[in-house]
Parts: sequence; C-alpha cells; structure tokens
Amino acid sequence: MGLLRAVGRTAVIAGTATAVSNRVSRRQANRWSQQEEAQYYEQQQQQMAAQQAAAPPAAPAEDDAIAQIEKLGELKAKGLLTEEEFAAQKAKLLGM
Repeated sequence: MGLLRAVGRTAVIAGTATAVSNRVSRRQANRWSQQEEAQYYEQQQQQMAAQQAAAPPAAPAEDDAIAQIEKLGELKAKGLLTEEEFAAQKAKLLGM
C-alpha cells in the first residue's frame, strides 16, 4: 500500500508541476506577444510620420502662383500695371 501511495503522490506532484509550468509559459508568451505588438505599432507610427515629413508639398502652391499671375495679367490689361511691373511680379512668383 505504501508503494501505491508514493506513486499517487508522485503523479499528483508531476501533474501540478506540469500545469504550473504550462501556465507560466502561456503568460510569458502573452507578454512577449504584447511587447512585439507594441513595438510593431510604434514602428508603424514612426514610418507614417517619416513618410508624411518626406512628402513634397502639394500642388496648391503652384496653382496659387498661376492664379496670381492671371490676376496680374488682368491688372496689366486694365492698365494698372506696366509691362516692367508685370514682368517683375511674375518673376518673383515663379522664383526667378
């Protein structure tokens, strides 16, 4: 009877140890997974910020310059600007 009791006790201890070990492993795997997800999210945010910073300005500045040149042309046509004034303002808008 003593042998059966020892075998039973060993089985209970081994089962408990296995259960505890598995639970610890799952917790650790979950922590690593959460850390990896946080790092991935942070990397994505950094990449998006870098892409936004590196993106060239949109065309509205160019469209705005064209609209201003057209307005200057209208002023010149009405006689409010001379040819020289028109040319100077146009060169200024075009960055020449």
